[in-house]
This record gives sequence, structure tokens and C-alpha cells, in this order.
Amino acid sequence: MAKKLFLLDAMALIFRAYYALIRNPRITSKGRNTNAQFGFTNTLFDLINKERPTHLAVCFDTHAPTERHTEFADYKANRQEAPEDLLDSLDDIKRIIKGFNIPVVELDGYEADDVIGTLAWQAADAGYEVYMVTPDKDYGQLLIHKNVFIYKPGYQGGDIEILDAEKVCAKWDIERVEQVVDILGLMGDAVDNIPGIAGVGEKTAAKLLKEYGTVENVVANADNIKGALGEKVRNGKESALISKKLAKIITNVPVQFHEEDYCLKEWNKKELVDVFTELEFKTLGKRILGEEFNVFQTAPVGVQTDLFGNVVETPAAKPKQEKKETPAAVTAEDESSEAGFKADKTIHNTPHQYLLADTDEKIKELVDKLLLQKEICFDTETTGLDANDAELVGMSFSFQAYEAYYVPCPADQQRTREILSLFQGLFAKPDITWIGQNVKYDMLVLKWYGQELKGDIYDTMLAHYVVEPDGRRSMDLLSAQYLGYEPVHIEELIGKKGKAQGNMRDVEVEKIKDYAAEDADITLQLKYALHPLLKTKEVERVFYEVENPLVKVLTDMEFEGVRIDEAFLKVYSKQLESDARDAEQNVFAGAGVKFNLASPKQLGEVLFEKLKLDPKAKKTKTGQYATGEDVLLKLAHTNPIVADILAFRELTKLKSTYVDALPLLVNRKTGRVHTSYAQAVAVTGRLSSNNPNLQNIPIRTDRGREIRKAFIPRNNDYVLVSADYSQIELRIVAGISGDPNMCEAFKKGVDIHTATAAKVYGVAETEVTKEMRYKAKSVNFGIIYGQGAFGLADNLGISRTEAKEIIDNYKKEFSGITKYMDDTINYAREHGYVQTIMGRKRWLRDINSSNFTVRGFAERNAINSPIQGTAADMIKLAMIKVHAAMKKENLKSKMLLQVHDELVFDAHKDELDTLKPLILENMKAALALPHGVPVEAEVGFGDNWLEAH
Repeated sequence: MAKKLFLLDAMALIFRAYYALIRNPRITSKGRNTNAQFGFTNTLFDLINKERPTHLAVCFDTHAPTERHTEFADYKANRQEAPEDLLDSLDDIKRIIKGFNIPVVELDGYEADDVIGTLAWQAADAGYEVYMVTPDKDYGQLLIHKNVFIYKPGYQGGDIEILDAEKVCAKWDIERVEQVVDILGLMGDAVDNIPGIAGVGEKTAAKLLKEYGTVENVVANADNIKGALGEKVRNGKESALISKKLAKIITNVPVQFHEEDYCLKEWNKKELVDVFTELEFKTLGKRILGEEFNVFQTAPVGVQTDLFGNVVETPAAKPKQEKKETPAAVTAEDESSEAGFKADKTIHNTPHQYLLADTDEKIKELVDKLLLQKEICFDTETTGLDANDAELVGMSFSFQAYEAYYVPCPADQQRTREILSLFQGLFAKPDITWIGQNVKYDMLVLKWYGQELKGDIYDTMLAHYVVEPDGRRSMDLLSAQYLGYEPVHIEELIGKKGKAQGNMRDVEVEKIKDYAAEDADITLQLKYALHPLLKTKEVERVFYEVENPLVKVLTDMEFEGVRIDEAFLKVYSKQLESDARDAEQNVFAGAGVKFNLASPKQLGEVLFEKLKLDPKAKKTKTGQYATGEDVLLKLAHTNPIVADILAFRELTKLKSTYVDALPLLVNRKTGRVHTSYAQAVAVTGRLSSNNPNLQNIPIRTDRGREIRKAFIPRNNDYVLVSADYSQIELRIVAGISGDPNMCEAFKKGVDIHTATAAKVYGVAETEVTKEMRYKAKSVNFGIIYGQGAFGLADNLGISRTEAKEIIDNYKKEFSGITKYMDDTINYAREHGYVQTIMGRKRWLRDINSSNFTVRGFAERNAINSPIQGTAADMIKLAMIKVHAAMKKENLKSKMLLQVHDELVFDAHKDELDTLKPLILENMKAALALPHGVPVEAEVGFGDNWLEAH
């Protein structure tokens, strides 16, 4: 077997890993960002697993200055400060490397690329294949040695790229890899603040090297180079020479490659378990270590902290201790007042009772106990994850910590209904608060059996959501954090997800009893732990007035479902297929070649190498040309082929993602589609949905809007009603900023974009052109999301100068909005969060970061989170109010869907005159905006969703 040495450029990989997840950071239950640790570990493990290196080392930079800093004081001077979270990750990453038993190599006075270059050449001379693992382009100069290669890991799951000398030369358009350092000397490197020659870019540098070979020869022949380029070279002689020296990787660093030090050894699994546990790498830990990884085994017992590191006092319930590895559970008949129940008291160190109620007599005894309670934790066990298509396997109840009861329900559905009838009086009791973790699921299961929880509910998942919207919130993770205890995992009962996974119906009752009762017990204790945080974090209002009451509304909506016109979808699918085929043939004709239009690689080669549509076309980190929609839209004017490519993409996506998929989601019992709403996912407070994802159904194109025709009323006695807020986010901007011009425009009821254009361009509203309004609209929506002159210019296809002028005029005329943006950022810097009118908080841990990229991202979130979050609160409050009003009126009509700022109803035709004003009244009154900004909504109806909108 060939000897293969992999040398990892640690900091380059760590930076890449951190920024790859910056928009969706991995935050632990204690609030730590683990982007860098997670991404680096994934890269390292994948490399070991896939490439099977025989030898490996990880090379780091040190803080000590190098010779480059001595010779050129500005070397790397323009690099922004590394994010604090990234710096905080380094010790963890070194512990992980140590756990894999891999050497860390670093040397003061030298950079990692110098160390790698030296070791690479030494090992290559010793007969090794050497792979330098880095995304850094500078390493190409080291491929002079035929046994040395660059290994670029796939970016965010993309393909890896291995570069040899030939590929590097092709990338740079040079003749020899030695010239990599020359091209860097001429063009410079902004990342490292290597200046190069001012005004000389990559293509010009390559052209000069073709003629003169080296930087030195270019400089020597400066007087022979004609025109402006010659002037640039003459002015940049010294800069070019020093830049080449700065870019040259040192290959005689005082390190020595001793192969026995670099060979892969057995892992230190205890070290890996410890660090993975601290970082909460549950899935990744199991992937790497298998069953040997026991997550959270080192969780501190008896100490509970919230997500901000504060100690949580929970006097009502002490945290459970860690499980012991004990023999099979011992059961005994309890002779106390619990007579008749089987009690298992040996699963945990902390004494507890998990009891089985499996006869009518025991159930009635349990119900009598439960009727005396004001708060009951409730959980269901079912045959599947789809509450609209699952059977009840059992129910668990807990009203006191360390005590819970399990009621099994048989496969005989008639018997299950008889069992549930024994609980009907309990479920109907209005003064009981029902506690649950994602209790909507349990309520929906009950609803299919004709049962409903009449009392209030308290969802621990939602309590955690309003306390920490960025966090992960499975019951297992919350239990580990707040109770210092890891519950039994469902995989221990039915196996891992996949085809081989079993069913709870097949698990013996004693095992289910322990598992189910524990879930109820743990959730009850989580309520005790989380409840004080609602007050501490001042999020009680949004929890009790918005999130908690919405659960029952969503339960009814998901139960109801919506009818789908399958015949229309079948016809439309054929139409889309035909149109896509026509678009594809047009592309082939225009390109003069057939290729796989769905392949970004092949498409990029056709567009940018064969047709040469954009000489400045950029490649992605995977080495392929970028062919995303944003790239193609900019090229649409260059060749009609681009419009056909965009059409093909839209047509095929609509067909596969929506038109062909919707009929597969029809429930076999109801003949309707029942989407599932998630309250605790989006940090802004917006609802998300799946199966189907209603939020993503396209509305911006005619073809996309056509899909709405598939959503129809239940029968001929009904029509669909659509109610939509009018420009709600801009109204919220006006309200919370108090900008007088914008507030006045909304109060007068004028078109806000026309009013904006009139102010920005300094003309009367009657003189505003369609183009002016379009540009003003872009500014209205763009500026609150941090769009600057560059982004606006790119979006509108105008010059940056014109874009800057528009934005400057906007800020002048709407100074209140500028003040809101500045004040909000300052508030976030001082308090660490921003909030909505209802008090929904968005915690911004990076708002004071010294890294301007990370800080800028937090600042943009600071500005738009109160806006988006208030819009989310408003539509949720509207749903609660409309739902209550419809129940009060005892209407046959039902609320079906929520999409963005829109509500959709199945409306009985006889109730239209009652329903429409009821909806409008409650939507407008859902949440009053400051400064008297009016809230407006529009209502329409029709025989399908498109017609109603």
C-alpha cells in the first residue's frame, strides 16, 4: 500500500468551517457557538474515513511574528479580527486532534504553510504521496515536486478537489507551477495584504508572465511595456518584488519529518468522548465512536444552568441522577395506597415510581387521582410520527416529580376508544393545565379519537423557544442541560431510523411503561426548571399571549387539512413536463450541443467555456462555475439561452417538488392534505410547515401561482377565503421607527412606494414614474435588511453612484428609519438582545464582536428581527382571535392554512357575510402599532386558492 501523508492547514480549515455555518450557527444548550469545532471535526473524520491516510499531521500558525512581518509591516494588517467564537474553539479543536492521536505541528516565527511546505517536500523525497489539505491558492507553488498535491475538501458537502501541477497551471493560466509565486507578486493577495502592482489583476498578470516569465523579468522590461500598463509596472516595481517574497512559501523550516511520529495510531476514545460531550456532538459523536459514545456522561449532577450560564433554582424538583448500569428492572407489588399498580423503583439512583394502569379498575383509580390536580403532564406513545395517521399505543401522566403512570392502549381500536372514554371527564375539566413537550402532537392524536383537552396547556418546548430561540430543544437535550440526566432514547426500544426501525406497538409493555412514564416525569420537571426563566428573561407575555394559545389553533388547523384537486395536478404535471422539454430543446439548439441541463458542472462549461457568456465568470469553492439563479439572471440579456435555462429549472422544480408531490401527501383516511406547523424553529417567530411546506409554494411567477389552483374547498357548499395583511412589514417599520413621513403616508392611505419615490426623487406623487416606484420599492424593502449601495445597484441593474444617491436621499427624507436602525443597534450592544412589540427577544451574542463580518451579521439581525418578529406575533395573534371568534359564532367554516401574512379558510357559502368582516376585524385588531399606524388587510374568495387571493 502506498504511503500517504496528509498535512492539514488548520486555521484555513477552521475559518472555512466557522463561516460555512454563520447563518445557521450550531449553538449548544449553554449558548456556545461550535461551528468551527463541528466543521473541522467533520472534515478530519471524513478525510480519515474516505482517504485512509497512513500518516497525518495538523499544522497551526502561532501568534509570534514572522520574517514577513519584519520586512513588510503591513503584512496581513488589513485582516479583521478573528471572531471570538472561532478563537474560543482552538483549544477544543486541539483536544479533538489529540483525541485522534494526531500530532499538532507549529513553530514560532513560521506560518503553517511554511511548516507544511517543508514537511511535504521532505516526505515526498522519502517516497510518500503528500496531500496538503487546504483551500489556500498559494500552495500551488509547492507542486514543483511531482509527489505533492493540494487536497481541497468539499465545501458544505460538495465534492473534494485534488490538484496537481497541471491543474494549477490551468487555473492560473500559467506555464509552470513555479510561476504561482510570480503571479501573486504581480496581482497581490488582498487576503494577506500583499500589495502587488496597483491595477494589475489575475488576467493581466498571466499575460505578463507569458511574455516575460518571472516578476524580475517583468520589472526589468518595464520600459518596454507600452501604455498605461507600462506605467503601472514602473510605478510598482518595488511592490512587485517584495510581494513575490511575501508570497513565497519557505521550505527549509527547522522541522523534521520522522515517519513514526506521523503514522495513524489508535484513538484516545476517552478524550474524544469528553470533548464531544462538552460540545454536544451527539450525532457526530455516535457516528465517529459508535455505541462507545455515551453522550452527556459527564453532565454535572445537581447543577442546572440556563442558556446564559446562570444557575437555575428549581425547588420543586431535584435533578435526576445519572443512570446506573443495573440488572433487569425489579418489580414489586406496592402495598401502600398505590395498591394495584406495578412499581419499578430501580432504574435511577433517585427513588421514583413508574406505575402501570392496565385495567379499567386501575384506570379509574388513576383518573380519581388526576381529577384532584391543577397541573398534569401528559404524553402519548403512538405507532408513527404523523399524528394524523398514527394509532395510540399508550398514554402517560405525571403530576409529581419522580412519579408517573402509564396506560397502555391495544391494537383493538374499539377497546382503545373505550379506555379513552374513561378519561373523558378528566380531559373536559376546564381548570386543569396540561403540560407537554410539543403537546400539539398529543392533542392531535387525541382529536382523532374524539377527545379534546379543554383546559389550558403549557408546552415546555415553547417555553424554551421563547427563552432561547436559537437553541436546540429536544426533550433529551433539555433534560441533559436542566436536569443533568439523559432519558432513555426511543432507539433503545425500536431501533434506529430507517427501514429496519420497529414500531412501539411491538415493544413489551414493561419497557414502554418505563420509557413513556419517564417522558412525562422529565417533562414535568422541565416545566419546573423553565418556568422561572420566562420571568427572568421577560418573555412571559409572548409565551402566554402568543405561543401557548396558538397550540390549540394549530391543532384544529392540522386536523382539518385541505382538499386537493388531484385531477388538475395530473393535467398540470403533463403541461409542465411538455414545457420543460421545449425549454430544454431550445437550450440545446442555442448551445449547439446536448448536455445534462441539471448538472451545474456541465452547464457552467457550456455557458462560460463554449459560449463565453461572461469572461469574468467565477468558480465556486468546489472548482465549478457558479450557475445559481442570481448569476443567470444577470446574464439573461446576453443570450436567449439563459431565459430557457431559467424556465427549465422552474418547470422541473415545480413539477417534482409540488405538482407531483402533493397527491402523495393526501391522507388515506380523509382524502385531504394535512400540513404540519412548527412553532419552535424560526428564530424570528415565523411559523414553518412541512408535508407540504406551504411557505415555499411559489407566488412570484405565473407558473408558480398556478399551483394554488390545486387547493380547493371541501365541497360545493364551500368556497376558499384568503385574508392577507397589506404591506405589514413596512407598516411595522413606520410604527416602531415613528418616521413622520412614512407614518403620514400610511395614515393617508396612499401607495407607500409611490410616496417613497416622490420623497426620494423630489417630485409630486402624480409625477412618479413606474421605474421610480420600482426603485423606491426595492429601497423600502432592502434598506431594513442591511442592503447598501452595492446590493441595490446589483438588484436594480444601475450604477453604484445612482444607487448611493437613492439611498442617501432615502435616509434624508426618512430620517426616522435611519435613527431606528442606529438606536436599535446601540440598544443591542448594550443589552445583548432586541425585541418585538410583544417582547419576543432575539439574543445577539456577536453584536459586540471585534470581527466586522460577524458583527455586521448581528447588526442586520438587530435591525430586522423586531420587524419580522412583530409581523410573526401579529399573524399569530390574529389566528388566535379569529379562531376564538369563529368558535363563539359556532361557524361551520374552518381556518385551514397560514402562509406568510395570509390566512386561508374553508368558508361555508351561507356564512360569507358573517365570516369576512369577522376576519378583517380581528386581523386589524390583533396588535396595535405605535404612532397610530393603521393595520390593513384584504379578503377575497373563490373556488380555489388562486382565485381567492
